[in-house]
Parts: sequence; C-alpha cells; structure tokens
Amino acid sequence: MPKLPIISASEATKIASKRGYFFSRQSGSHIILKTASGKMLVIPNHERLKPGTLLQIIKTLGLTKEEFCALL
Repeated sequence: MPKLPIISASEATKIASKRGYFFSRQSGSHIILKTASGKMLVIPNHERLKPGTLLQIIKTLGLTKEEFCALL
C-alpha cells in the first residue's frame, strides 16, 4: 500500500477535474466542486492537505490510494 503523498488543494482539484468534477464556487477557504449529476466535493484551500482530509477526498472520488497516486 503506497504512502499518502503530501499535496496541495490545487493538485487535488486537478485530479478531481480528471474524474468529472468542475469548479462550482468558493466559500471562504473551501473550494466546492460538482459533477454534472450533482455530486459535490469540498476541498479546503490549503498548501498541505491533512492525511485524513485527503483520504476522505479519495473516498469521495471513488478511488483507491493506488489509483489516486497514479493520477499524480
């Protein structure tokens, strides 16, 4: 099992856009992304995402850690 990378919100947003999410709006320090079907993903706009936050983003995207790391 690969170790989680340390990534920023912009990198996570790029990966989410590859999975069909697009920028909807920004509320404070949170970037809100949506899909055409209405699914929503919130990414905190930080330089370094915490491991638990990153794991939740990966889960919401429907990816495994291995698949996520391959998209980097």
